[in-house]
Amino acid sequence: MKITKLTTYIVPPRWCFLKIETDEGVVGWGEPVVEGRAHSVAAAVEELSDYLIGKDPRNIEDHWTVLYRGGFYRGGAIHMSALAGIDQALWDIKGKALGVSVSQLLGGPVRNSIRVYSWIGGDRPADVAAAAKDAVARGFTAVKMNGTEELQFVDSYEKVEAALANVAAVRDAVGLHVGIGVDFHGRVHKPMAKVLIKELDQYKLMFIEEPVLSENYEALKELAPLTNTPIALGERLYSRWDFKRILSDGYIDVIQPDVSHAGGITETRKIATMAEAYDVAVALHCPLGPIALAACLQVDAVSYNAFIQEQSLGIHYNQSNDLLDYLTQPEVFAYDKGYVTIPQGPGLGIEINEEYVKERAAIGHRWRNPIWRHRDGSFAEW
Repeated sequence: MKITKLTTYIVPPRWCFLKIETDEGVVGWGEPVVEGRAHSVAAAVEELSDYLIGKDPRNIEDHWTVLYRGGFYRGGAIHMSALAGIDQALWDIKGKALGVSVSQLLGGPVRNSIRVYSWIGGDRPADVAAAAKDAVARGFTAVKMNGTEELQFVDSYEKVEAALANVAAVRDAVGLHVGIGVDFHGRVHKPMAKVLIKELDQYKLMFIEEPVLSENYEALKELAPLTNTPIALGERLYSRWDFKRILSDGYIDVIQPDVSHAGGITETRKIATMAEAYDVAVALHCPLGPIALAACLQVDAVSYNAFIQEQSLGIHYNQSNDLLDYLTQPEVFAYDKGYVTIPQGPGLGIEINEEYVKERAAIGHRWRNPIWRHRDGSFAEW
């Protein structure tokens, strides 16, 4: 079997899909994307395709090694996301060629389903209590929300009180037994993170996500002792080498690699296994499309320490298209009582509606995250 063609499709609302074709007619799909840099990732895929044309798609480990190590400069969001989408598509091809799911190729599942959570509240959290109640009414047993709007390095207690009021409203709305993840989204600098994480303990959260930016990770040495809430981090880390110090230093309770950013199924599975050795949980990051979610679920299936899965159905970013639109059989992601069943079909276990992909790719997108500014005019982290 030989790879004959790689084609990327920029599709709404903010995704990039990849189709890899072979001379035997077996096709694989991946989702190589960085939110806001989809065209850059597509260009990187095109550059990496020079090596892949004519190669046997089933030699996944060797292809991953060459595509990572074969360039003198390596790593980072664009490179690792391009590699991720290629890797997903290669696993999809191999599973389809052999008639088994990716999880079977990885040794067989340790679970048949996994808990999922629903996003509520948007970029600037509002009406979160009603949204949380609606999510619970739809069967979700966990939700995640942005914790704050923009915050200066040192900001007012008025903003702290507003953030706490939002979380309190959600906790009051859903009761004590629904999980709540609060995402600081890298918006909070160390001085204000000290204040917020201590105050949030009273709401018995499932986790606090990105209390500081990953590049400011050393701050967690000071922050972790201030809270009893699990600390989660990792969507902006791209390889096992990025996670190595995070895990060995011991301040993180939950890692959140993204299977469309962190080198794909091959690398994310290795990262999850590393985390298990440190008794750290996995909650894969995935505010993306159906191919990314399918890839996440295959990794969840074989990762003992995976406990919950992010998914984007109804997320505030999905304005023009939503998670299920590009599937011929959307019921493959049927949610039941807060869980989703791991797809068991060949490869990633999903079927892409290629004609609809082409139709929407003709429209494409130029999604960019918003640029925020503080009251004084200086840039604010989004």
